[in-house]
Amino acid sequence: MSENENRRQIGLARTLSKLGYCSRSRAAELIRAGRVTLNGKIFRNPETPVSGKKNQIAVDGREVDSQEKLYLMLNKPRGVVTTASDEKGRGTIYDLLRASSLPAKNDPTGETLPWVAPVGRLDKASEGLLLLTNDSEWGARIAAPETHLDKIYHVQLGIVAKEDFIQALARGVKTKHDEVLRAKQSRLLRTGQKNCWLEIVLDEGKNRHIRRMMESMGIEVLRLVRVGIGPLRLGDLPKGKHRSLTAPEKRMLDSSMRSKT
Repeated sequence: MSENENRRQIGLARTLSKLGYCSRSRAAELIRAGRVTLNGKIFRNPETPVSGKKNQIAVDGREVDSQEKLYLMLNKPRGVVTTASDEKGRGTIYDLLRASSLPAKNDPTGETLPWVAPVGRLDKASEGLLLLTNDSEWGARIAAPETHLDKIYHVQLGIVAKEDFIQALARGVKTKHDEVLRAKQSRLLRTGQKNCWLEIVLDEGKNRHIRRMMESMGIEVLRLVRVGIGPLRLGDLPKGKHRSLTAPEKRMLDSSMRSKT
């Protein structure tokens, strides 16, 4: 924990999440179920204060140590959902990670996969760059709208886009709910007889931002691929595969966030 956190108390669920064991919502579930002890005692309130001094936290009787921080990038394929499980039986990003047999460190569940959570979302039909981490506070900063970290997409549309259309995306498009959605930047990448590819840059990160823009204009999105987040690029990472961020990539992202604040 940081020096500031040592001087104040934070909730038990958040503490468990910050240790890299699981998400805060999952931690709250475990605490309410009586599966978490703090210094040998069961507390069922996720907001139970935990001081910055040394504490022993255990889940199902096994002590939780601070996990090594993981920062991963995944090339999400189309048709895969960004959830831990799916009631419809669709493939998830975690199926892809399990298939790669990530090594686990002190994993109390007996699985081979350490807990990591997606940073933001890509809907089922979208593909491309997705970050995952067990550093919940870092992930929250990456995803926070106020960070204004650029998200770069290559989008195939069912039209041949003209310059006035591209400029209109930057001016803003009103949705059926009277919300105005804008692209920070957009440019034509290539065009065919009946469709085209645009590069669209967003810095707002609203839900289904590009798809809702196009829906409001009656334009079909044929493919949507996220190729960059801030200074990070998807590059040649194969579809369905993941890798750890390099130290320079992590530093670039951190530096980019600091420069936006």
